Amino acid sequence: MSDGAISVVNRLVESYASLNAAQERSDATARAVQARHSALLAGQPAAIPAENSAARPAYRTDSPVLTPDGLATGELCHRPDPEDRFPLDWLRLAEHRYLVSVNWPAAHRFFAPRPDGRQDPLIVAETTRQATMMLAHAEFGVPIGDQFVMRELGYRIESPDFTVHEASGTIDVVVECSDVQLRAGRLVGMRVDLRFQRLGRLLATSMGVLFCTSARVYNRLRAERLTAVGRPVPLLPAVAPHETGRADREDVVLALSKHRPGWRLRLNTAHPTLFARPNDHVPGMVLLEAARQAATVLTPGHDFHAASMRVAFHKYCELAEPCWILARHDTDTDQGAVLRVQGLQQEEPVFTATLGGAVRDKG
Repeated sequence: MSDGAISVVNRLVESYASLNAAQERSDATARAVQARHSALLAGQPAAIPAENSAARPAYRTDSPVLTPDGLATGELCHRPDPEDRFPLDWLRLAEHRYLVSVNWPAAHRFFAPRPDGRQDPLIVAETTRQATMMLAHAEFGVPIGDQFVMRELGYRIESPDFTVHEASGTIDVVVECSDVQLRAGRLVGMRVDLRFQRLGRLLATSMGVLFCTSARVYNRLRAERLTAVGRPVPLLPAVAPHETGRADREDVVLALSKHRPGWRLRLNTAHPTLFARPNDHVPGMVLLEAARQAATVLTPGHDFHAASMRVAFHKYCELAEPCWILARHDTDTDQGAVLRVQGLQQEEPVFTATLGGAVRDKG
């Protein structure tokens, strides 16, 4: 870590001593945060802070967002349930460059390890989403309540040993923000590139293109759809779980189609992770999972490991309208054999995805 990064850590640690009585955390929390930052400097894994220390902001700032000394919260990550929240804290290394510490579980109710011990690769995509929104709020001042649109999201597993043993626990993520667009001092959009490392070993890389919309503008554009938030969505019959690579029918997002090729998107709005809160459109992670499951159904033996994925989101996927999922085998100049997946609503694409099923040997 650079001298500049060390200086940032030291200032964060020293700041606890200068907080007034209204701002001060408990001594136990301060010691836990200091120990974690010291461990990061030494390149060692550190204990995960207690949930209540990360979820309860200790003081207010002039920012429209609460930024509790660089600790991740459910509000910043848009993940109210701590079981689904992966970032722990962050440090600013340089302008538009950050170190985010995350915790990847060895077991999870949705991002579960595969039977062969490999970690779920979609945890990279979900962590990218959470870390990007956290930094947009805390470092770029995007108010809570504004809306984010991920126009692109992609990841690649860089290690053939992306296993629970090698890719769980404390992970260090370097986030580079570029193409930062501001309008009247407000963040409009940016690109992020992330590198996921553990004990100095590169595990994965990812990228995203993010755009922001104020709550006022979003409410005006989506007014008619917002009135439908919370309305029940019919739960369609699921494709057999083992064909989609899932063990639980609750996690299946594909339904059989009798009238056209492909599948119909199956929406379980009671799912605790995919639908963590009421929404006026289908969450992006549901569409990524649909792409992964469609690729798995097409794979002989239904043993597909989505080692890479690149998704472009073209428009909102509406909850109340049928969405058809189409998939096919193809070849790519750089990746070789890939699967192309597309989601259609009213015959217009809502997303397109390219998935690769193996980690290429770079040696």
